[in-house]
Amino acid sequence: MTDASASASSRPDTLTSWHADWSGLRVAVLGLGVTGFSVADTLTELGASVLVVAAGAKKEYADLVPVIGARHVLAPAGEIPAELADFEPELVVASPGYHPDDALIVWAEAAGTPVWGDVELAWRLRDKVVRPDGRPADWIAVTGTNGKTTTVQLTASMLLAGGLRVAPCGNIGIPVLDAIRDPQGFDVLVVELSSYQLHSTSSMSPWASVVLNVADDHLDWHGSFEAYAAAKARVYTNTRVACVYNKGDELTMRMVEDADVIEGARAVGFGLGVPGPSDFGVVDGILCDRAFLDDRRDSALEIVTVDELRMRGLAAPHTVADVLAASALARSYGAPIEAIRAALASFTLDRHRIEHVVTAGGVTWVDDSKATNPHAAAASLRAYPSIVWVVGGLLKGVDIDPLVQASVGDEGGRVRAVVVIGVDRSEVVASIQRHAPELPLFEVDDEETSDVMSAAVALAAAAARPGDVVLLAPAAASMDQFADYADRGTRFAEAVRKHVGGSDGDDTLPEPPPIRP
Repeated sequence: MTDASASASSRPDTLTSWHADWSGLRVAVLGLGVTGFSVADTLTELGASVLVVAAGAKKEYADLVPVIGARHVLAPAGEIPAELADFEPELVVASPGYHPDDALIVWAEAAGTPVWGDVELAWRLRDKVVRPDGRPADWIAVTGTNGKTTTVQLTASMLLAGGLRVAPCGNIGIPVLDAIRDPQGFDVLVVELSSYQLHSTSSMSPWASVVLNVADDHLDWHGSFEAYAAAKARVYTNTRVACVYNKGDELTMRMVEDADVIEGARAVGFGLGVPGPSDFGVVDGILCDRAFLDDRRDSALEIVTVDELRMRGLAAPHTVADVLAASALARSYGAPIEAIRAALASFTLDRHRIEHVVTAGGVTWVDDSKATNPHAAAASLRAYPSIVWVVGGLLKGVDIDPLVQASVGDEGGRVRAVVVIGVDRSEVVASIQRHAPELPLFEVDDEETSDVMSAAVALAAAAARPGDVVLLAPAAASMDQFADYADRGTRFAEAVRKHVGGSDGDDTLPEPPPIRP
């Protein structure tokens, strides 16, 4: 590397504020979706020279690229376009979908060019809008294999009820770069972070952070479970006040123990059992805080009862865990117990998250299309006593066998029948036949039907008996047969309503199993 190129590659290291001199910095932005466009828009506002490189893009974004003052070049997978090489970028900002072994990433790293993600960029630019005391908004960082969005929404609702200006953002749908540029400003951002985003984040120093849980997911992106877990663990690095971890997931506790945090940061556990000092947990059906009070060794603050959560549809064990984690994060930032109670009194889960579709003929139909990996599906399966399970999709390199063994094997017992859909269904079928050969098993071949979900619903209805829950918990991604998990869930609900037709429905939900540690 020449002295000139070395100097160019080191320039981004000095850029740690919105008010630094970004003018003329040559930045290649990889990807032109929601994230990629927010990155390009931000950098052009700063005066950088921006070249957007993408294999494709929605017309609305492609048309806006020249309007904001950037350039756009198409780059088929595996190719380094000549325009990019000639551009000689000083910085590359990659959208989350670009794997670490993508040709463009490898090319940039081989040239010594720094590669950031949108979160790293946003952290450096967070002082564009500051509070009256001159400080930028604090960040509360949330990651985990499952439960991220619910926990982010809960935490933001609790802080809002406490009178704070708060924005949920990040992987939840609102790019964090849009949040930090909002002219009204915020006291705190609750940032949902995927493992993709954490992989390329190094400067962030959140107020509080949490890894909700860790299980096999996105192994096709990271290459191994170890790499995936290491990316998740980065959320704890430089945490200032509270590292929240799951007492039921030993790996999250080890992550906190190994984390390089700011001196004084506390470890705060959450779990479904009785909480110890500095923990959140459940005592006799009451969710309690034993972390943020003066006498935490001998007393606890009551937050809400499980019965009250049940009235809001929030009593499934994994949802109770999310409530505890969110309460810990909100309390770390000073939210009073009264604000947490007020937020929970009006909170509802997003669509396609253990969503009740209809109860008809004694059979309850539940849409948990958001259960896109085995860990999420396992939590959903534990929430009901007698299940006809609709499962399958795109497995993303994850081994589904442990989930099947736990759910339909000798130790399972909740699943009465299985309907398998999806491009990777042969792996699911083989696993079920291996662990429960007597279990009623139905397979929907997408080559034999034009309406996969209607066929699945018809098979599930034939297998279901009064008292059963027909549960869509695919344990897999949806892009093989549907636009996304929401499309999959919507089609399931539509097929269910069409199938039950004139049946008398009611809103009675099965009683969730007891909360256990």
